[in-house]
Amino acid sequence: MPFLLRLNATLRSILRRLLLLDRPVAPLSDAEVAAEAERHYRWNFSVNLMDVAWFFFGLSFISASTIVPLFISKLTDSPLPIGLAAVIAQSAWFLPQLFTANAVERLARKKPVVVNLGLFLERVPIWVLVLAALTAGQSGGLALGLFLIAYAWHGLGAGVVATAWQDMIARCFPVDRRGRFFGVSMFIGTSMGTIGAALSAQLLERFPFPTNFVYTFLIAATGITVSWFFLSLTREPAQPVNTPRQSQREFWAHIPHIPRRDQNFRRFLIARLLLAAGGMGAGFVTVAAVRQWQVPDSMVGMFTAAMLAGQTLGNLIFGLLADRFGHKLSLELGALASLAAFALAWQAPSAEWYFAVFALLGITLGSIIVSGILVVMEFGEPSRRPTYVGMVNTGVGLVSLAAPLLGAGLADVDYDLLFALSAVINLAALVLMRWWVKEPRFVRPAVQLPDDTAQQHN
Repeated sequence: MPFLLRLNATLRSILRRLLLLDRPVAPLSDAEVAAEAERHYRWNFSVNLMDVAWFFFGLSFISASTIVPLFISKLTDSPLPIGLAAVIAQSAWFLPQLFTANAVERLARKKPVVVNLGLFLERVPIWVLVLAALTAGQSGGLALGLFLIAYAWHGLGAGVVATAWQDMIARCFPVDRRGRFFGVSMFIGTSMGTIGAALSAQLLERFPFPTNFVYTFLIAATGITVSWFFLSLTREPAQPVNTPRQSQREFWAHIPHIPRRDQNFRRFLIARLLLAAGGMGAGFVTVAAVRQWQVPDSMVGMFTAAMLAGQTLGNLIFGLLADRFGHKLSLELGALASLAAFALAWQAPSAEWYFAVFALLGITLGSIIVSGILVVMEFGEPSRRPTYVGMVNTGVGLVSLAAPLLGAGLADVDYDLLFALSAVINLAALVLMRWWVKEPRFVRPAVQLPDDTAQQHN
């Protein structure tokens, strides 16, 4: 027992140092925080742009829709590991966010979570993927196990720091320039990712398995580590927390009251979860192309390029649209693109049609990255922003956890059935988002009344 107590005290001390909890915080008002953000706007725009650019360059070499399922298909014929990888890709980032929201709300500084914890939770595991590729020639089972563990470690670790990262971005960028920042940075990031995808296609074609994946994952780890360096240069305006401290029991007890009294948020949450469910077939498009049309590995790399090209276009357009018209329109267009992508995959007469499928999926991803993240920040009060973000993203994570597993079962029966159902769900999400949800930027937020007297607004 004394050993465990000492260990617990040591870990708490290390955590406090990593999060800079012992450093004093100047008592800044909201106006002073906004002025501080304005003063560092150009600097933060530049370093965070470089963070995004290098992150997406690295990420293109471990593309969840192309490279990852291709690597797994080299190790096993079973669709289950591919489904598990799709579960990780689609849900791991989202799932932990509500569980971290209460702690994040009480932090005066969000950057230490993102940078200090993020290094170990999100960036280091990418280097383990290189080890998985190195062992693939000797033991496919060991390589598969290492890969899935590291991939889940990376995804869940990113999810643990995600709430703090989104709150940090909201502090650093004014609401009418967040879309511009995300649009431009994602445009450059996915442009670099497109270059990376072209390079990955050459690597996959030029070198034998598993050497080609060793080089591919090594470049991914390098790019994502460089992006962390630029992220660490962010100048966040710190602000002391004035909201009362809540226990975890009080925090969770309060959660159901938020959608109950905020009608527009409740409707958005339902539509957003449907949109997440509509992505159940995304992780199986590459495998369908390979098994139905016997496309070579190099063509899979070009599929990644097509997807990134669509995402590049979507990021820029949706970022500019969102600053002017709000994020709901961008999500509607993303749902429409997803509907078209799965309808096309369902009816594709040849492998070449999959270039359009991946381009449309890229456009959808652009809308999710830009507006799916930023729109949630416009619901509720700033002090409760992590909670709203956590509710939406953890909900999306739960849906994304189940959807690919259902997709794996449907893919085992018929890929056409999987893509048809994905298209129908996206149609339902589009209808609800378009005609049921109101743009939160132009709607008076729900008044924060005590739970027993709260009424619905909007």
